[in-house]
Amino acid sequence: MSIRKEQKQRTRRALLDAALSLLSSERVYSSLSLREVTRAAELAPTSFYRHFDDMNELGLALVEEAGLTLRQLFRKARKRIDKDNDAIGVSVDTFVEYLLDHQTHFRLLIVEQAGNTPEFRETIRSEINNFTRELATYLAERAESKNRPPLDTLNIAKAMTTLTMNLGAELLDTHPKEHKDLIKQSKQQLALIMLGGIFQATGTEK
Repeated sequence: MSIRKEQKQRTRRALLDAALSLLSSERVYSSLSLREVTRAAELAPTSFYRHFDDMNELGLALVEEAGLTLRQLFRKARKRIDKDNDAIGVSVDTFVEYLLDHQTHFRLLIVEQAGNTPEFRETIRSEINNFTRELATYLAERAESKNRPPLDTLNIAKAMTTLTMNLGAELLDTHPKEHKDLIKQSKQQLALIMLGGIFQATGTEK
């Protein structure tokens, strides 16, 4: 890779990181200005336009990055799960690790679903749907490995994704002392969703 290309990538990364650093529980992405971001990145405003057309395009890049990070997390969790492991427990614990390491990315996926531009909201929905479909594929593979009849994996995955996202939002907005109970409760709720899906497919609770 040429020195010029490396410098361009570093500058782009600096802009992304600067935007993330300005976000918090009190600041949403739509409240950020281009000048704020370039100032935080220690770059001239004119440098911004060599990488993004506007703030919306930078935000879309952050959303896509957040979605990719979430899917990579799920793949990491899958590697930790053996055939007979507690898949839900391992997955939730891995998610909590992700959440603590990528709080701003997660807030972007949750908070901006109800605001910003239509394109921005659609990109967030698309990234969450990508995660849901990947989860549905895994659930189908796991059901087959356990010799279960075909499950309604897409609906199960949608319910699980919604519950997990809600867990993440609660963990970010509650005191750490409450986290243990929230995590335990969510694992139980996810297990109930899974049992309901199995019952629907087999007519039994096993």
